[in-house]
Amino acid sequence: MTGPTAEDPWPVRTVARKIADWINRLGTVWVEGQLTQISARPGTGTAFLTLRDPAADVSMTVTCSTGLLRRHEPPLTDGTRVVVHAKPTFFLNRGTLSLRADEIRAVGIGELLARIERLRKLLAAEGLFDARRKRRPPFLPAKVGLITGRASAAERDVLANATARWPAVRFRVENVAVQGALAVPQIIAALSTLDKDAEVEVIVIARGGGSVEDLLPFSDEALCRAVAACRTPVVSAIGHEPDTPLLDHVADLRCSTPTDAGKRVVPDVAEESARVRQLRDRARRALHGWVDREVRLLTQLSSRPVLADPFTPLERRAEQVDSLVGRARRALAGRLAQEQAALTATKARLTTLGPAATLARGYAVVQHTDADGTPRVLRSIEDAAAGARLRIRLADGALHAVATDDREPAGEGS
Repeated sequence: MTGPTAEDPWPVRTVARKIADWINRLGTVWVEGQLTQISARPGTGTAFLTLRDPAADVSMTVTCSTGLLRRHEPPLTDGTRVVVHAKPTFFLNRGTLSLRADEIRAVGIGELLARIERLRKLLAAEGLFDARRKRRPPFLPAKVGLITGRASAAERDVLANATARWPAVRFRVENVAVQGALAVPQIIAALSTLDKDAEVEVIVIARGGGSVEDLLPFSDEALCRAVAACRTPVVSAIGHEPDTPLLDHVADLRCSTPTDAGKRVVPDVAEESARVRQLRDRARRALHGWVDREVRLLTQLSSRPVLADPFTPLERRAEQVDSLVGRARRALAGRLAQEQAALTATKARLTTLGPAATLARGYAVVQHTDADGTPRVLRSIEDAAAGARLRIRLADGALHAVATDDREPAGEGS
């Protein structure tokens, strides 16, 4: 059999019947979710419920007999976590899909706690609880984002305590469901909205106390992962001191109650003013102490003799310099006189030993000229031949003479 074409299309009833035939061949399934919109009108044999996925915006219609719904103990209410045994059914006339339930089981507290414990171990193994990834909220945020129930005590506690501590604090409040099937998707949507707001510097998720079932949304895996992925620091303020949903471990800061969150998200203006006064006083005392210490130091320095009378040391040093200059001059003059006397004595000795002194006593120096014209001192009569020209040097001049043959050896005429 060929499929439909544009020229030979199937009518709606054929398509609906084929879908119904395919779905009717499916077997029964066990489905878990949260109940919402329970409707069981008196006089009708069928009850209508909506089964919602707690971690996603997905829901399905469930039908069952009103007797099955009424016999259930404890009675089923909106937000109850259940496991349903049902068969998928396609209603041909309306073209809708629903689940026909023949058994509904409420998930017990023990099972819920066991699931939370398994999820706790999983998230811890992934490092979502690691203290190193947690960010420190700002000291004084420009704007605080608050996710809480509408007109709830938690909202009043956070706003009242934060405003009392810091009157100028600004809030952006996102009211959401804080329990039941709608809680998780609404909280995640509000978290995304506040995280995108550039003015919001810290986000507080607050809810008052409640039963384990009431606080189940704050242990939801999708919410925990959304908080871990948030760029803005997140403060968890869920329930009372003993309540510890998984959100407390993932958040950057855990507060025991919404009141505690209001006190910790902003500083106390009175405490900060007192701290500023204390720091100002400390700074003033430190400055005064430093000035006093420097004044004492200057006083001590100015009282020293060298600064009290700076000219006396200079005069004393000047006298020392004058004395040393006088000593140097006297030493130099004495040394010059001593050297002058030594030089005079040496000059006298040289004069005495010189040839001029010998000539002055009546002696003469006789020279003759060699054949090559070099004058030489005549030392022997044999050195001068007859007729040799002689030069006689006396004390006051020189005479020229000619040697003769008359020779007188030494000792003959003496």
